[in-house]
Amino acid sequence: MNKNCFDLACRRCDRLSDFLDDVKVKYPEYHARPVAPFGDKNAKLLVVGLAPGMHGANATGRPFTGDFAGILLYETLFKFGFSNQSESTDRKDGLELINCRITNAVKCLPPENKPLTSEVNECNTFLENELKLLKQGSVIIALGGIAHKAVIKAMQLRQSDFKFAHNAQFKLENDITFISSYHCSRYNTQTKRLTPKMFHAVFKKAQTLLN
Repeated sequence: MNKNCFDLACRRCDRLSDFLDDVKVKYPEYHARPVAPFGDKNAKLLVVGLAPGMHGANATGRPFTGDFAGILLYETLFKFGFSNQSESTDRKDGLELINCRITNAVKCLPPENKPLTSEVNECNTFLENELKLLKQGSVIIALGGIAHKAVIKAMQLRQSDFKFAHNAQFKLENDITFISSYHCSRYNTQTKRLTPKMFHAVFKKAQTLLN
């Protein structure tokens, strides 16, 4: 991934950088730095999450790896042929994505998992450059409302034309399809706001479009 799409040394956001410094002191074995996109650099499916989780991606250095939200995501990716295994526990577990890449709207762990709007906007340049790499006919899946809005901003489109809703589908330039989904967070899955069946429907749609 080129530096226009990700910078491991990024310290643009003072609040996030200071927080990561504190986390590194408390958990010296953690990655505790910006988390790079993961997967096939030429993928036609791009999954956009919110931000690294404290004891997940922030610890392991790989999106959705080692945290609760990754359980449903990686099981689903495997089910629809986008990965070689159904679990993601650490960076050395042998997991490979197939025609799929995972990124985040915000590359650094935010306090209480809540990035400020200014932080989402600051990190949006990386997402914008990553989206420019997508090939014609690609599919973008945004997990949650913040990721949804970040994609729309990165594509320089009007938010009012693309209302967030679960499994909503939009056609973008270059024959790219944009699909929204509820985030596969612990809260959403345990409260049944998002069921496996609902989540599978999103990726089934992506699979059909790509085939």
